Amino acid sequence: MQRLTAKEISPRGWLKEQLEIQARGLAGNLDKVWPDVRDSKWVGGSREGWERVPYWLDGFIPLAFLLRDEDMIVRAKRYIDKILAGQCEDGWICPCSEEERKSYDVWALFLILKVLVVWQECSDDGRIEEAVYRALFQYRDHIRTDAPHGWAAARWYECLIPLLWLYERRPEPWMKELAHILKIEGTDFSAAGPLWKKTDKKWTMYTHVVNAAMSLKAGPLYRRFLQKEGRIQDKDAERMFRSLEKYHGTAVGHFTGDECLSGTSPIHGTELCGVVEAMYSYEWLFALTEKSVWADRLEMLAFNALPAAVSPDMWSHQYDQQSNQIACTVQNEPSVFNTNSPDANVFGLEPNFGCCTANFGQGFPKFALSAFFKQGEDTLVSAALVPCEVRTTLGETPVHVVLDTQYPFRGKLIYTVEGEGEFALRLRIPSSCVSFTVNGREEKAEDGFYTVRKRWSGQETLIVELRFEVRLMPRPRGLYAVARGPLVYALPIPERWERREYEKDGVERRYPYCDYDVLPVGEWQFALCGEQFSVQERAFEAPFTPEAPPVCLETDAVPIAWGYRKGQKAVCRETPRSRTPLGCRKKVTLIPYGCTNLRMTELPLVRAEQ
Repeated sequence: MQRLTAKEISPRGWLKEQLEIQARGLAGNLDKVWPDVRDSKWVGGSREGWERVPYWLDGFIPLAFLLRDEDMIVRAKRYIDKILAGQCEDGWICPCSEEERKSYDVWALFLILKVLVVWQECSDDGRIEEAVYRALFQYRDHIRTDAPHGWAAARWYECLIPLLWLYERRPEPWMKELAHILKIEGTDFSAAGPLWKKTDKKWTMYTHVVNAAMSLKAGPLYRRFLQKEGRIQDKDAERMFRSLEKYHGTAVGHFTGDECLSGTSPIHGTELCGVVEAMYSYEWLFALTEKSVWADRLEMLAFNALPAAVSPDMWSHQYDQQSNQIACTVQNEPSVFNTNSPDANVFGLEPNFGCCTANFGQGFPKFALSAFFKQGEDTLVSAALVPCEVRTTLGETPVHVVLDTQYPFRGKLIYTVEGEGEFALRLRIPSSCVSFTVNGREEKAEDGFYTVRKRWSGQETLIVELRFEVRLMPRPRGLYAVARGPLVYALPIPERWERREYEKDGVERRYPYCDYDVLPVGEWQFALCGEQFSVQERAFEAPFTPEAPPVCLETDAVPIAWGYRKGQKAVCRETPRSRTPLGCRKKVTLIPYGCTNLRMTELPLVRAEQ
């Protein structure tokens, strides 16, 4: 499938609102407030000259163009101009001296080339193709004497993305050769399964959650060089995903990693970088394999794990999120996290480490760009079911499609199609949908899709109604999570936010880009005591906020003695101390996981008297 660009896709509805919140928040303003972006070596300053500017631009550029925000576009162009101006005569583009090249971790090279590709696809900047060509041609010589080391060795396949982009435009034999060398000299994560079966506190590249998330797309990306057209086989990616899910899976479809893979405990964390990088892998896997399951997995993260790890105003974020998270504050030692610091789950500017500060901004913009894909010459695929508008051509036929929806909070999709000629509109039907209708008629999906192929004329409307049922998902340790459609639900904990403003290592935390402790001010020690759930649709004010969730589930629960992890008052036990009810059942309201800050997601199911 062919990915579309920000020139062709425009967000609407709640998705546009979410992107606007991001633009007003931290990711939209790092160049103003954070020294590692504002004063980076990439733009002539003295601060970090490695991954942070490329990480930030990777999300900031598509965000700017999706919103058609001229100020943001101008700010992004300043960075691109300085990066291009800094490219050496021989093609080297990273900000270091010639003597430092041997020790420079070229992971940053892979990143900045991806950024330049994103910029070109958004802006049609005529300088980019030659800059990418020169940088990769120089790296072809560099890699012959300096094999990838450190992060570059673990993330070699990310270089395939700009390399593939270039190869499709001006193929030359050395490009395929470089792809082969990268694969040979890089880390083979497809063989990491035995290492992923266990959990220990030792930090390794093999068990690092972000590397694991990124590596899922390695095999299919490489096979695209070997197979120019058609669907790409993904057996290794599926096997790797299943291993991560089995040994480290969470209720929201991701895997734990704080910072290395951490098992299935609901109190261990998962890094925000791991979430957005897994999303990016699933976007590529969907495009390469054309399998709807990867879009299902993408939506699970976009609607649950991603919004849960950022504050509603998107001015602060967590490094680690927990499924059962009763407080976000500095933990007593020993922290529950394996190799991350005790403050890893506070909301702030750069809790634990700054990589997520720079990187989390790619999540929602790239997800928006996954709304539609082209398949062949005559098919438009509706993949991520978000409100948006697409203007593109199929063959020589101009096509304009608008999708209006409040999915995943509602099940109704309204497609307005304009085009003169014969083409196909292929609609992805989520695997969590139990049935659906098109214009009032019951239909069936085939391999996760419903296709309308016809000769279109003028403006036509398709109304798709998706039906979902509440389901209890068994979790390890005799616990359960609740889901409906692609949304996981959690019991929200009443909360109080306490602001912390200070300076550390020359970096100022000042409102609105300060740190926060989020503390519980209500009860959280409950068990589910029934399997009946009442769906309550509410007024749609904002997509992800605990104060006004667009949809809720009402059910019965009873208080139990859950208890705290030994030595902690900020972390609950992995499983409750007792499952015996301590009182009568009561009605509780579960809200979407992505709307919560403090929550209990994995709960026991017990019998209780009325």
